[in-house]
Amino acid sequence: MELRHLRYFVAVAEQLSFTAAAARLSVSQPPLSQQIRDLEAELRTDLFVRSSRRVALTEAGTAFLEQARAILAQVRQAADEARAIGSGRTGRLTIGLTGSILTGPLGHLIRCFREDHPDVDIRLHEMPPEAQQAALHARRTDLSFLRSPPDDPDLRAELAWRERVGVALPEAHPLADRASLPLIALRDARYLSLRLADSRFANTLWDACLASGFVPRLSHQMVESHALLGLVAAGLGLALVPEFVGRLPYPGIAYRPLDEPAPNADVYALARADPGPIATNFLAAMRTQLSG
Repeated sequence: MELRHLRYFVAVAEQLSFTAAAARLSVSQPPLSQQIRDLEAELRTDLFVRSSRRVALTEAGTAFLEQARAILAQVRQAADEARAIGSGRTGRLTIGLTGSILTGPLGHLIRCFREDHPDVDIRLHEMPPEAQQAALHARRTDLSFLRSPPDDPDLRAELAWRERVGVALPEAHPLADRASLPLIALRDARYLSLRLADSRFANTLWDACLASGFVPRLSHQMVESHALLGLVAAGLGLALVPEFVGRLPYPGIAYRPLDEPAPNADVYALARADPGPIATNFLAAMRTQLSG
């Protein structure tokens, strides 16, 4: 039994006329009649009572009509769902990130994407950069947003948005009176950093300090940029933080941009070479929403 048999049967059952059903299906009547006979032979029962004046459903045909309609409706639903998933209009998008990424424009991007794709379920998973890379390879996530992306031939990095690096310092600190600071101004300060063992971005900032001519006086290392702000507020040192983190309204903390040349905190979208239709649509929305 094929779907064609069910479609032909339903057309005849609803029209109660082989001629009208053939016209509806855009087929000639003899092949239609043969398909119905083949279906009845397979079911080993008559589905129609035929006479020269009328066509009527048998009791078996009436019962079969209900099931045939249900099967065809399920097939249409499955086809619609497959097309929606294939076009990226429905399904799930899983994104790996660090907490500081959410201080930037990613939230705006997600909101705009959900307005255009209301049937896509977006899940965010906070994890360190190395774990993000592993999750992409294992297909536990579809995209990652991170700074200092890895050099991985199996993953593709694309600039999402540009972000500067600045200095977070106590409001009462002498350097807070300046509109901006050269990196060398941190030479004698206690330096608060993201954990160097976990963060490529932290190592990028460390290398920038070395290139400026000083070795940072490392005081504390933390996992997240938000935690660095707490240490700055407690007067335990100064921290280099991304621009959007520095904009957070944290009591007792001032944020000052760095003079050029300075390291940056640009954020990249990281994806597999075959990101899938939903992730592809999200990346396209990123290029539109965050351009410039």
